[in-house]
Parts: sequence; C-alpha cells; structure tokens
Amino acid sequence: MEIKNLEITKSSGEKVKFSLDKLRSSLKRTGASDTIVVQILNKVRDELYQGISTKEIYNRAFALLKKNKSHLASKYKLKKAIYELGPTGFPFERFVSAILQYSGYKTEVGKVLQGKCVSHEIDVIAFKNNEATIIECKFHSEQGLNCNVKIPLYINSRYQDVRTNWNKSSKKETTLTQGWVVTNTRFTKDALQYGNCCGLYLLSWDYPKKNGLKDRIDRLGLYPITVSTLLTNREKQFLLSRDIVLCRALINDNFYLDHLGVSETRKDKILDEISQLCDIKNH
Repeated sequence: MEIKNLEITKSSGEKVKFSLDKLRSSLKRTGASDTIVVQILNKVRDELYQGISTKEIYNRAFALLKKNKSHLASKYKLKKAIYELGPTGFPFERFVSAILQYSGYKTEVGKVLQGKCVSHEIDVIAFKNNEATIIECKFHSEQGLNCNVKIPLYINSRYQDVRTNWNKSSKKETTLTQGWVVTNTRFTKDALQYGNCCGLYLLSWDYPKKNGLKDRIDRLGLYPITVSTLLTNREKQFLLSRDIVLCRALINDNFYLDHLGVSETRKDKILDEISQLCDIKNH
C-alpha cells in the first residue's frame, strides 16, 4: 500500500490522509539530527497500516526517539505532558502563570475580583507596565475536546463586568486592558472569530500561528515537569503538589528528589535530562 493513500485516525475520530512531512517536522522540532529523523521515519513507515491512530504513530516515534535521546523524547512528548498536568486545571493555571512570569509579567493565581454586577474567581491576573490582564485557563485532560464559541462568549462577559468595576476604582494603580483565554487544546472556528471580533486575546496549543503555547514553551525552554521520561507518575504528582510545575524549578529545588528517596545516580540522570531539555548548561 502506498503512503499517499494511507488514512489515519485523529483523536477526534476524524480520518485524514497521513502526512510524512508532518511527522518529519514534529521530530525535527525536537532538535533530533537528520540521521535520527530519517531512521525513525523509515521504521515508523514500515509499521503503518490503514486507519492507524495518530496516537499509535506518536507512541512508536516516541519510543524510538527515547531509545536515542531521552531529552529529545521529552520535547516530542510535550503535548501529552500538558494533558498529564490534570485531571484538574489547577496545575495548568500555575503553568500558564509561570510562562507569563518568564515573559516579564508579575502574576497572581486564583484571586476573586469584584465585578460591577457579581464577583468572579479569576484563574490568573498578570501585571506589566501599569496594565493588568485577566486570564481564564481552559484545561482539557483528554485530546479531541476543543473550546467552542460559548467559552469566549462567557469569558468576555466576565471580563467586561470586572473591567467596569476595576477601571472606575481610584485605588487601582493599574488599568485593566485585556482579557485572555488560554487552552491546551484548540479553538473552534467560531470561537476564534468571536474572540478576535470582541478583542479577547486567544492562546491555544498552536494559535496564534508561530506564537502558540507550544512555540512559547520551546522558545523559552519552559517545559512542564510532566515531560520527563525518567520521573514516575507518583513522583510527578508529588512535585506538582509542591508547586514544582516547571523543569527549571526542579533544577533549582532538586532537594525534592531527596524527599522522594531518589538515588544519587538516578537524580543525576533526571537533572541531566531536564538541563539538556531547558538548555541549561550546569545544574
């Protein structure tokens, strides 16, 4: 069977034509060498069959990448690692807050703000240059669930209510200028159209183009702790419960690995993996 006629099944259940170029691009984005990319593509191509799921293709490529380079496999695993921040959205909110801090914002998580009509619990408030931004995080713990138009409609009405009250208060040293919606999945076409029309800033896995969540994470080296291929799920959950959401934070607070009873040899391997991932030369 020719590759060009091969159909694969996405997480939403939709059937699409298989693209070798897409797989090549996702592997190259990890920083894998051309030789490794070609080796993996050849092996995965030999194992394809009609109707194979994108998850199965991903798992096979991931296993081959992990065999070669652990830290590159971590990069390839990024999307799945974001889902693993769940099942609740709270670690995702802290993750979004951490990304904003590295972009020069001061942030607060889970604050209640008074609107003109009612009070609202806001996921993240970010401050920069005497301006405030309120951010609602929409976390989905499984693939295939996208944000429809109801989300920005609802967020915009909350934003307008809070803004009216915020900007009429003389006690505030900042002006509330923007509302954001951030999701780890994607927005539907209507959601994007409405959000852009009413002036909300929308940030999803791959939107805005070249400045989506995955681009920011790669650019800033801000990987969630869940990308590690060496930490167990129990260890990841322990670290998340101690507010260690970013790999960078574990490099600074690696005594948590001692709390977990991790051996010195394994500790070195874990720190080496995440240092390479974040492109930090020493730990």
